[in-house]
Amino acid sequence: MSTSADTFAAFVEQLTAAMRDAEVGELSGEEIAARVGFSRFHFDRVIRSVAGESPAAFRRRILLERAAFRMVTDEAPLIDIAIDAGYSSHEAFTRAFIRTFGVTPHAWRQHPGSFRVDAESDVHFHPPGSIRLPSREKVTGMELLAKMMEHHVWLTGEMIRVASELTDEQLDAPIGLDVDDDVQTIRSLLSRLVGQMGMWNAVMAGRDYDMSIEEHESLSSLRERLAVEGPAYLDHVREVLRDDRLDETFVHASATPAEVISYGGNIAHVLTFAAHRRTLVALALAHHGHGELGWGDPRHWVAD
Repeated sequence: MSTSADTFAAFVEQLTAAMRDAEVGELSGEEIAARVGFSRFHFDRVIRSVAGESPAAFRRRILLERAAFRMVTDEAPLIDIAIDAGYSSHEAFTRAFIRTFGVTPHAWRQHPGSFRVDAESDVHFHPPGSIRLPSREKVTGMELLAKMMEHHVWLTGEMIRVASELTDEQLDAPIGLDVDDDVQTIRSLLSRLVGQMGMWNAVMAGRDYDMSIEEHESLSSLRERLAVEGPAYLDHVREVLRDDRLDETFVHASATPAEVISYGGNIAHVLTFAAHRRTLVALALAHHGHGELGWGDPRHWVAD
């Protein structure tokens, strides 16, 4: 190895491979050091100088992060997760988990938070079975917009490709689609537009979101919820952009299975599906004689 950073990268690679092969709990520090060509003493010094923690502490933290993630995404018994994390008993695992996350494994499974533990190296477990090194390049707001435009061009081309498989009759038939097995109405679309922001505000705060509020919601309820959820989500977007954190991730624990989503990806997701719903609402309003909003085109808003 030419540098300490290379040695650390090799260590992370070995640990990742061991996790994939389900042997990480059995792999000793001496074995890992030997695999990267060092004595245990020299290897420990090198890793500590780069990561700010010993190889053993680093591995223990990564395995606890993975265990915390598995408790949310996997219905395996806690003892199985404990053994997979390298602990011989539930008691030992519980003590280590409380020291790291401040709660018992059982409590965590009921109300999970972020599975990433603060670390000097900023290297963490990355689902489904890898270790994430810090990003070498930050994603800026301008880059996010460019990526969304690239996605638009790509998706349009893919739609044309798929459409080439249709008959002329299919191509020219009026579109009348029901989405998610529900009839789409102005009320339901507006409720989902507000609810989408409310749902992601809840996810990022570790709260549950009650979908039943969107069932035949009144306009007064929509106004009240938008006044809360709209500014809250907008503040979140501004904070992420200001702190240059578009590449950071969070856990969508209520999804089945749980998902790890980047903040930039979440913003792109919200804008994409909101644009679809807004367009349907604008067309429906115009159909009923209220076309003053036009298509809801953002170009004048952005320019102003």
